[in-house]
Amino acid sequence: MSSILITGGSGSFGNAFVRRWLQEPYAGRIVILSRNEGRQFEMREQLKREYPDQFARFRFFIGDVRDTDRLKRAFVGIDFIVHAAALKRIDAIEYDPIECLYTNVIGSMNVIAAAIHCGVKKVLAISSDKACSPANLYGISKAAMEKLFAAANVYSPTTRFSSVRYGNVLNSTGSILPTWAMQSAAGSLLTITNAGMTRFVFTIEQGVKFALDCLVSMQGGETFIPKLPATTVGDLARVFRPLSAWQQIGLRPGEKQNEWLLSPDESAYARDCGDRFVIYPPQVEWAGLQITGSPLRDGFCYSSASAARLSGDSLRELLERVA
Repeated sequence: MSSILITGGSGSFGNAFVRRWLQEPYAGRIVILSRNEGRQFEMREQLKREYPDQFARFRFFIGDVRDTDRLKRAFVGIDFIVHAAALKRIDAIEYDPIECLYTNVIGSMNVIAAAIHCGVKKVLAISSDKACSPANLYGISKAAMEKLFAAANVYSPTTRFSSVRYGNVLNSTGSILPTWAMQSAAGSLLTITNAGMTRFVFTIEQGVKFALDCLVSMQGGETFIPKLPATTVGDLARVFRPLSAWQQIGLRPGEKQNEWLLSPDESAYARDCGDRFVIYPPQVEWAGLQITGSPLRDGFCYSSASAARLSGDSLRELLERVA
C-alpha cells in the first residue's frame, strides 16, 4: 500500500484526485494538506458520506507550503506527493505579485526541500499552459516551478520530481464557467474577453487521470503535456447559453489571445509520445533518462490557435459532464 499527499488538496483538483486514487489497488493513506479549513471541513464531511468504509484512510492537515517545518512534519511516511497548491487568479496575482512568489515559487522550493528531507519517492507538480512563453506573473511563477522541479533531481538520488502542464480545466476554481453560471442566475449578460480568443479545454477527470498516469511512469525531470482540443471563447459562450447576447470586455492584464502548451524553443528538447508530448531536461546530469518518443520538427509549437477545435456537439457534451 502506498501513501499520498496532495498540497492544496481541498481544491477542485484534490477533490477529484482522491476519488480516483481510491480506485487504485495500491492506495493507502491519503493526506489532504491545505490552508483552507472551511473547504477541508466540507471535503471531509462529503468523503465521509461517500466512502464510509474507506474514510479511515484519510488525514486532513492544516498547513501552508510557505512553512517548511510544517511540510517536513506532514511528509513523514509519505510515498508520493502531488503538488497542486498555488495562487491562480491572474488579476489578483498581478495586483499582489509578492504573495504569488511566496506561494508558487518559494512554496515549491519548500516542497522540494521537505520531500528530500523525508525521503518521499516521487513528487509531481501541477503546472499550467500559462507557463509556456508566459505573459503574466502566474505563468512566470509556474515556469519557475517547472525549472525548480526538474533541477531538484540533482539534489537527491532517490526522490524524483516531474511536472505536468495542461490547459484550462472546465468548471475548476478560477475558470470562466462558475462566473457565467452566476451571471446567468442573476439574469445578467455573459462577460467575455474576446470572442476569438482560443483556449485548450480539459475536464477535471481527464486532468486527474493524466496526472496519475504521469506519476506512475515518471523517471524524474520530465514535463508532461497532454494533447488537447481547443475552442474559442465565443463558441464556448454560445454553447453555454445559446441565443444570448454577451458583453465583450477585452483582454485583462496578463492575458493572451491564444495559449501555448509547447513553444518552439522547448520543442528542441521534447518528444512526441503518442497521446502526449514530453519535455526532457537538456542538462547533462540527466543523461541516464530513458528518452522515448519521436523528435519534433524544428520550430514546432503546440498552440490553442492551431490545435483541433471542438465541435458544438462536443462542447455541449463536455459542459454536460462538468455541470
